[in-house]
Amino acid sequence: MIHATLHQLKVFEATARHGSFTRAAEELYLTQPTVSIQVKQLTKAVGLPLFEQIGKRLYLTQAGQKLLETCQEIFSGLDQFEMAISDLKGLKQGQLRLAVITTAKYFVPRLLGPFCQRFPGIDISLKVTNHQHIQERMANNDDDLYIISSPPEQPDLKIYPFLENPLVVIGPKDHPLAGKTKVPIQSLNGEQFIMREPGSGTRQAVQKLFAEHDVNVKVRLELGSNEAIKQAIAGGLGISVLSLHTIISEGTDGEFTILDVEHFPIERHWYVASLAGKQLSVVSQAFLSYLLEESHAMVEKCLPGINLHGISKTPPLPPLADKTTDKTLSKAV
Repeated sequence: MIHATLHQLKVFEATARHGSFTRAAEELYLTQPTVSIQVKQLTKAVGLPLFEQIGKRLYLTQAGQKLLETCQEIFSGLDQFEMAISDLKGLKQGQLRLAVITTAKYFVPRLLGPFCQRFPGIDISLKVTNHQHIQERMANNDDDLYIISSPPEQPDLKIYPFLENPLVVIGPKDHPLAGKTKVPIQSLNGEQFIMREPGSGTRQAVQKLFAEHDVNVKVRLELGSNEAIKQAIAGGLGISVLSLHTIISEGTDGEFTILDVEHFPIERHWYVASLAGKQLSVVSQAFLSYLLEESHAMVEKCLPGINLHGISKTPPLPPLADKTTDKTLSKAV
């Protein structure tokens, strides 16, 4: 019988998943030599090489692949045990691993606060990252739930729309169009405009709408940060199109105003997603239900004077959806 500790198996699984001692060490908050030593000890216990190194990357041997499959079964069994114990205790406790795209940082913490007050036994691991890293984390099954702004073509992904994410035209309070209603979209021709970086989902949506209505703006700046765009607007450098949620902390009483331009807002949604083959823990299920039931009330409370339903002009959200596809993960989140 092979004598291996659970710690050694966790170190091995992380190393196998990343193909790197260094990245495994970073994830586990260990030193790289510690990870190497643990893998060497496990290799000795197995009696066969677990990795082969080609260049700077590690690749599993046949024995390593078999051990990885065994580790996954063990960890899955332990997760099931933890969920069963939570059910028996009748308590919402444990850990929630949540990854969100950058724009979601404007409202997710406000959702997490009341949730943690309701269930104080829950520990939250929140990862705020960009589109590419969200995709990587999905592929690696790093988290329980993901909050995204458009459904990626991820195989076996369950997607739950839970909140409108309208894109609105935002300008400074003293902009000539401020306070006007039903401004024709052609009025934006020649406007100094601050655009998101190429590849941004917001930019793509804006460019598509402008092309449909033959609108040509003067792109003065391209910025990769919503906060930087807001500062540029406040500095009088132009107007932009941003998610309504980016002004959730200021509302419309701050330095910005929403310009009432025809064909805006552009209708989009926030989605919470999980891998279809993953059995959600009691904690994850509790947070999922919380999102679906209470997110609208929280956001509308944080945006005084703005009716989210009215401004977004969107129909009721569709029912929960499963998205299963054989396509590779290629579309930006």
